[in-house]
Amino acid sequence: MGAYRAEKGQVGPHQIAVLEDSVRGRRARIARRGATLIGLEQTLGATTLDLADGYRDAAELDSRPSSRFAVMVPFANRIADARYVFDGQSHDLAPGIEGAQRAARHGFVRGVDFELAAVGADALGARAEFRTSAIRPGLHPGYPFAIDLSVSYLLDERGLTLEACMRNVGDRAAPCFFGWHPYFRLGDASADSWELQVPAETIVRTDAGFIPLPGAQAHVPMVEEPALDFRRPRLIGAHEINHAYAQLRTDEDGRARTRLRDPDSGLGLAVWQESGVMLVFTADTVTRDVRRSVALEPMESWADAFNRADCADAIRLEPGTERRFRCGVEIELP
Repeated sequence: MGAYRAEKGQVGPHQIAVLEDSVRGRRARIARRGATLIGLEQTLGATTLDLADGYRDAAELDSRPSSRFAVMVPFANRIADARYVFDGQSHDLAPGIEGAQRAARHGFVRGVDFELAAVGADALGARAEFRTSAIRPGLHPGYPFAIDLSVSYLLDERGLTLEACMRNVGDRAAPCFFGWHPYFRLGDASADSWELQVPAETIVRTDAGFIPLPGAQAHVPMVEEPALDFRRPRLIGAHEINHAYAQLRTDEDGRARTRLRDPDSGLGLAVWQESGVMLVFTADTVTRDVRRSVALEPMESWADAFNRADCADAIRLEPGTERRFRCGVEIELP
């Protein structure tokens, strides 16, 4: 019997894929609902630790508190006032809603039951592929575009890889990009006691609503924000972080790695991406387990990217074309 195994399972009414690596003592569980990772387990001696602070049961998969491990397409994070202009046409993602209730966050697929298109394992890894065609004209106010989305997970010797493919199946260009909203923990302690490292040269400055400031005002050299400078590993401490880090430095293999580590146990992980920005959130305003995990969110582009000239080329998807985004998690054992 090989190291890797893949099978289907259930969490209440929700079908899931279960990927296992018996040699390294790892297991990933991904639900059809939202193609959402709900568990990433690592066995250490006689103890199994779930590094994913995800949804705990079927009820949370339905209610989606704090958007844990959300796949965010066709946009990630926020769109200012739920309005944007694309190719000269204005769009309203929250028609008929006024005032503080206007909001557009995290895309359209968090509550979608994806098709579990493939589950399998071989000598190189265990994998599952999820697909949806739920983004279509008329289904989402203010988004008259057609996107096919597939999300694949691979558990192999390096860890867990996520690859998203977004294909414009409509007859006109569309604004579209990918983001992932994972929360990670390294034990039962507060995030204050963990070390963080983010290889960024700049940080994105935002307004009170976490919308990036206009134009060049949003691009701040890291040296000008020493309290948020984690280019070298250091304790999170009491810092409250809800910021996007940009101009990520890549390692020799082309991956930019944001690291979280527990100095007491020596256990750590690296969230990697090949492009885009990394949003770090210390879970200060979540609905449960405040500051008991840290969200490390690889995003292909910025919050409010639909409204930014400096993001226009990165998010534009022409008819009949596709774009892929890869990211993942490497577990760093003591």
